[in-house]
Amino acid sequence: MHEDIAVFSGNAHPELATEICAHLGTPLRPVQVSRFANDCLEVQLQANCRERDVFLIQPLVPPVQENLVELLLMLDAAKGASAARTTVVLPHYAYARSDKKDAPRISIGGRLVADLMVAAGASRVLAMTLHSPQVHGFFSVPVDHLHALRELAAHFRQYNLDNVVVVSPDLGNAKPAADFARLLGVPVAAGAKQRYADDRVSISAVIGDVTGKDVIVLDDEIARGSTVLELLDRLRELKVNSIRVACTHGLFADRALDRISSADDVLEVVCTNTVPIPANKRVPKLRVLSIAPALAEAMRRIHNGESVSVLFDQKS
Repeated sequence: MHEDIAVFSGNAHPELATEICAHLGTPLRPVQVSRFANDCLEVQLQANCRERDVFLIQPLVPPVQENLVELLLMLDAAKGASAARTTVVLPHYAYARSDKKDAPRISIGGRLVADLMVAAGASRVLAMTLHSPQVHGFFSVPVDHLHALRELAAHFRQYNLDNVVVVSPDLGNAKPAADFARLLGVPVAAGAKQRYADDRVSISAVIGDVTGKDVIVLDDEIARGSTVLELLDRLRELKVNSIRVACTHGLFADRALDRISSADDVLEVVCTNTVPIPANKRVPKLRVLSIAPALAEAMRRIHNGESVSVLFDQKS
């Protein structure tokens, strides 16, 4: 890479940032994060940013608020250091789930936090698998929106797909599931889901033929796992042959990974490394795929003024 690029990472996922920089062939520049006696954070970017193309890698993962403030302070530091352009590399945008007003007097965090990033100095955003299409429009700066369907499809092509069907847990995720099924050359089905609370959902039926099939359940993220566990119950009632579970963002809160993987008919759980998964949370059935090469290539193209959509919109 050229000398006029500078890549920094907060504390959210330094392993991913290191891997991305290895693919780019550029060093990960140091960042000093300190805390004052009154609990406020201070960030110093410890490399020259003046007139450089700056990339800040920081998924919004737990502790989300700490990592968000770190990101905002990094943005402010880059702007104050006269960066030519500052791109937020956002492998996971937690506030994307707050994307609509579905109750009275409720905040829309996805839009607010997007505004905060832009106000702090973001010139551009590189995101991976936002929760819903409208979140893209919450940002008033250009957004390159990537997906991990190609990486997931490459993993599943190692298996015999003759009897496979892809199942989306709900109709909202049906389009990505259909794109994923197209990559694999298999049919698609979807659950009819109703959500009552963050941890309480109901799936009344599965639309599509799954009886006797080898099922790949595909979702954008798994947090508590309520939706996936509910769907697995419906699939068992329909007597599927086997189950594999896949998602982009493996948050796996409240022992979700243990609860999903403990079932004998679940052969594996596949996710990407957009979110750090500590060693003590990993289980034998878990497979973690790297999206670092895809993010690195997108960053290279952004830096060189090349098309990113050409690279990631292709269905292969």
